[in-house]
Amino acid sequence: MPWTLDAEQIPALARGAAVLGTGGGGDPHIGALLATQALNTHGPVEVVSVDEVPADARVVMVAMMGAPTVMVEKLPSLDEVVTPVRALEPFLGGPITHIACAEVGGVNSTIPIVAAAAMGLPLVDGDAMGRAFPELQMVLPTLAGVAASPMAFADDKGNTGVLTTIDNAWAERIARVACVEMGCSVMIAIFPQSGEQLSHTMVGGSLTKAAAIGRAIAAARSANEDPVARAVDELAGRQLFAGKVVDIERATTTGFARGRARIEGDAGALELSFQNEHLLAQADGVVLATTPDLIIVLEHDSGEPITTEGLRYGQRVRVIAAPSDERWHSTEALALVGPRYFGYDMEAHRFDGVREVA
Repeated sequence: MPWTLDAEQIPALARGAAVLGTGGGGDPHIGALLATQALNTHGPVEVVSVDEVPADARVVMVAMMGAPTVMVEKLPSLDEVVTPVRALEPFLGGPITHIACAEVGGVNSTIPIVAAAAMGLPLVDGDAMGRAFPELQMVLPTLAGVAASPMAFADDKGNTGVLTTIDNAWAERIARVACVEMGCSVMIAIFPQSGEQLSHTMVGGSLTKAAAIGRAIAAARSANEDPVARAVDELAGRQLFAGKVVDIERATTTGFARGRARIEGDAGALELSFQNEHLLAQADGVVLATTPDLIIVLEHDSGEPITTEGLRYGQRVRVIAAPSDERWHSTEALALVGPRYFGYDMEAHRFDGVREVA
């Protein structure tokens, strides 16, 4: 059944999406502010499940592309979010009928809410990853043979472009160069699809799941229970490590926030490696979890998710791991988002430490 999303539900949804975002996807606070403004200005958004979208619908995914560190100082306007969607319509043979999320992480779970509210369109309850990944071809539509282009992008200065590329990897390469030149942060509209295709290209119910995680963390705090343990239960995951951040190395390069963090605790030391999102967790040289499963950093006591750009020296944190959508564990998917793609010479390890052989 469709449900109505209003401004009061945004804090829980943004918190849960930041958990699912594995450290990436942009600042959830900024995303919540944008979504709240859009909903207060234009009214609530109707959210529909994947199977409720008509087969002949024109669906477009809306997102922020670039380094999450930049968006903290480069807040997009409502017009900037809508512009790439409107720019695509002449290439699709008619108006867009539905908005969808490319990823459920951080700000990219709420940017589509902004577009849906401003345009008066329904929002699909799902996303193309079930988490966040740093490159635009790293989505289930790619595995299903759906093209990213035509894709449109727009910046805060009024520049707009539409790309048509030979494959999704080229869409990432060309758009990333444009993104860097446009200030390392742009709004994009990508992966135009029919409603019929969504069952193969979306993780259904991810917005509902994000909101449930966010509410569970808040409820645990109110009840003086452990919010991190509640998050682990909601995710069907496990806690990997607890300790204090003692070193953080982070730089914005080629449109990504790349770096490492070292956490020390009673059990030794844990090192996290990230490119926008956390990709690898190792404790004293032992691999505990890798992409494509979820590696998540939560504040030790409150359970609030901490993004990769929000990691700071001295923070007390707990690191948890959770399973990704099973489709990410196929041989083809591991070639697209596994550790070797990012330059780590190792096989993927699932959230429970089991090694995968691609």
